[in-house]
Amino acid sequence: MDTTKTDERTDDTKPDEAKAATGTTEADGASEAAETEGKTPSGAAPDADAPRGADTDEQDEADEEETADADATPAATAATGSVASGAGAVVAAGLGLASLTGTWVGTVLAERQTLLGQIKLQTGKATDQIGTVYGAPWHTHALVNAIFALLAVVVAGLVLTRPRPTWVRAVAWGGLALGILGIIVSAGMYFDLFASLPTLPKAGAGTPGS
Repeated sequence: MDTTKTDERTDDTKPDEAKAATGTTEADGASEAAETEGKTPSGAAPDADAPRGADTDEQDEADEEETADADATPAATAATGSVASGAGAVVAAGLGLASLTGTWVGTVLAERQTLLGQIKLQTGKATDQIGTVYGAPWHTHALVNAIFALLAVVVAGLVLTRPRPTWVRAVAWGGLALGILGIIVSAGMYFDLFASLPTLPKAGAGTPGS
């Protein structure tokens, strides 16, 4: 029996086995190196449970701040609207009250009209003494009061055009009522509905007992 060929075949298989063993050893080494670097041998992405970076945290904080600002905007707008409507209602009530009690502006303009009437009488430009010195200032005062009353009605109407808190609507309705009443009173004053202007007695009337 020839043992030479058998020995040669045995020697030929040894290099193949050595190569397989070497390849396995190299693969194991690569796997260990990949695990050491925090990567898988197949090149997969890192674990999702790994800590997030600082940029991600800052982005989350920015998103939370934007969300908080968006939620706060409607509340701030509603608060501003309530303050404005409340101020408008109070202004309307004040204007309506001023139209009934008179204002400093009306008083000053009435006094100015009185002075102008006296100047006209002294220069001979006017003959009706009562109408010039008394009637014109009275009508001027009534006209100023009517303007304040009209402003009160307009402001109160603007406040009442939209849903408002109860106290705002109550004050606005009060201003509206005062404004309407001020217009009525001012019109009566201007057209002499409540009292007519005084008149001078006719010249040449005989004295009693004559």
